[in-house]
Amino acid sequence: MSGIERTLIILKPDTIQRGLVGEIISRFERAGLKIIAMKMVAPDEAHFHKHYEGISNLISRWGEEIYNVTLAQMTETPVVVFVLEGIESVSYVRKLVGTTDPKESAPGTIRGDYTHITRGYTNPIGATLPNILHASGNVEEAVQEIKLWFNDSEIYDNYDTAHGPVVRGHIPKPKKK
Repeated sequence: MSGIERTLIILKPDTIQRGLVGEIISRFERAGLKIIAMKMVAPDEAHFHKHYEGISNLISRWGEEIYNVTLAQMTETPVVVFVLEGIESVSYVRKLVGTTDPKESAPGTIRGDYTHITRGYTNPIGATLPNILHASGNVEEAVQEIKLWFNDSEIYDNYDTAHGPVVRGHIPKPKKK
C-alpha cells in the first residue's frame, strides 16, 4: 500500500539568480504538498560531495568533469532546500519537475516551463546545466538526502494544513437518517 512520503528539493543557483524561488515553491503548494522543512544555506564542497557522489553517484555515472562543473554551479550562490510531504510525493514531484535534461521536459512541468537548455549543449563546452532544481530520485535517496540536509529538530510535520484532508482524501461520515 502506498502512502505518505517525504522528498527533498534543492532550488539551485539559477533559480535564486532569476528570482523564481516563490514561483517554484507555489507550484508545489498548489499541488497540495506540505512543506515540513525549509532553509537557505551555502554548503561547502564536502557537503555537496556527500550529496552528489555519496547518495546520487554523479561521478560514477557522469564523470569527474561533470561533477566539478556541477559543484561550481551549486556554490555560485546559496541554495534553498526544503522537504515536501505528500502521498507518493517522490514520484509525484518528479512528474511535476520534469526530466533532468530540460529540453526533454514537457510543457507544464517546472523545467519545461522555466528552462530549455540541454546536456548535449552544456556537456561538450563544460558549461553548467541550469535546470532550476534538484528533486530526490527515489524513496531511498529521499530518506538519505533529507538526513544529510536536515536534522530532526528542523523538521516540522506536526501541523495541519487547511487543505490536508481535501487533498489527501478523507473518509466520509455516514449520513444521518
